[in-house]
Amino acid sequence: MSAKHPIIAVTGSSGAGTTTTTTAFSHIFRQLGINAAMVEGDSFHHYTRAEMEVMIRKAKAENRNISYFGPEANDFARLEKCFSDYAGTGQGETRSYLHTFDEAVPYNQMPGTFTQWRPLPEDTDMLYYEGLHGGVVTGESNVAQHVDLLIGMVPIVNLEWIQKIIRDTSERGHTREKVMGSIVRSMDDYINHMTPQFSRTHINFQRVPTVDTSNPFSAKDIPSLDESFVVIRFRGINNVDFPYYLKMIQGAFMSRVNTLVVPGGKMSLAMELILTPLIKDLMDKRQALLEQDIE
Repeated sequence: MSAKHPIIAVTGSSGAGTTTTTTAFSHIFRQLGINAAMVEGDSFHHYTRAEMEVMIRKAKAENRNISYFGPEANDFARLEKCFSDYAGTGQGETRSYLHTFDEAVPYNQMPGTFTQWRPLPEDTDMLYYEGLHGGVVTGESNVAQHVDLLIGMVPIVNLEWIQKIIRDTSERGHTREKVMGSIVRSMDDYINHMTPQFSRTHINFQRVPTVDTSNPFSAKDIPSLDESFVVIRFRGINNVDFPYYLKMIQGAFMSRVNTLVVPGGKMSLAMELILTPLIKDLMDKRQALLEQDIE
């Protein structure tokens, strides 16, 4: 952690809604005049899409599994170095993973490949990470220790699977069978490397649908925000103004002393109300240190 070079990480599995959250953060950054260095978690995968297919087949032949949730397919050490470097100096390196043809064409590359490593922009106010492993901890790497504000996006698992299946089939060209196979293959890594992160987060946003999602593999559409509630759990944050949130968010209620529940359609409002003052506080502390340096 570093007050002078703060890091915000939004962590959640593929299809969990982290990209939607990035849109909300972009609004907050624009409102507060923040110039953020943007880092995508997929940038720290070990393998291109073609290489990953080979590794999956190899693992299957050896009667084991490999997935994007686990350490074998990701460079956790390089991700931690990016966070550590930024916290210390405001610098670091990242790259982009090109998911689609539209993303790949400007680079004259194929989808499923990486751009070259590049330095983060100069003179940014904070680092913003969105991806799978913003709070990951293993025996060799501890990414979470460098994060000043860690946010978990955690829809209940059936909804998460529905979102992933529909996104990967409609936007990324995968077959339903391939996506379902990926979900099954990933379960061990999901349990060991994804779910523990959500006990380290400062805030979790968990969307819970109010419609039947009992068979996610047959779902034809994603339950809308209005067909859900969002459970918001706070951890390690002082002076949370729950009475203010209950007043400002129609339909909100407390389910536990550290847990606020809001209608799904109010999730963006809740995020802005909750996160804006926290981000502003990070900026105020950064500015105070910069002013001390000038003096």
